[in-house]
Amino acid sequence: MRKLLFFWIAVFWTLVVAYLCLTPSTNIPKFTFLYLDKLVHFFFHFVFTALWILFFKIKMQNAKDFSPYLTSFSLSVFFGITIEIVQGLFTTTRSADVFDVFANIFGATIGVLAMALFYKIKKTYKM
Repeated sequence: MRKLLFFWIAVFWTLVVAYLCLTPSTNIPKFTFLYLDKLVHFFFHFVFTALWILFFKIKMQNAKDFSPYLTSFSLSVFFGITIEIVQGLFTTTRSADVFDVFANIFGATIGVLAMALFYKIKKTYKM
């Protein structure tokens, strides 16, 4: 039951990120906060990676301990690069940005580290 719940939450977040990254930029409020776009990409992929780790940790119970982390990280990176390519090729108000990809990868990396720390603490204190 938990596996199915985590799966649908991760899928929902994936769809939200895809929608927000592919919606016309004219529909997004303008902010003057420096590098807000990169922080948003970081946040999107931090949460994306964490949610998919929660799902894969249950699904791959007998797998090597690093498999859910590697799978989630790879999925996040692939998804982020794909979104940037789609923005560049198929949207008129968006453009592909290599620095968005770097922000995505950084968010995914911190997501992996945060979840590894979470599970280490959980295991230590038998939560």
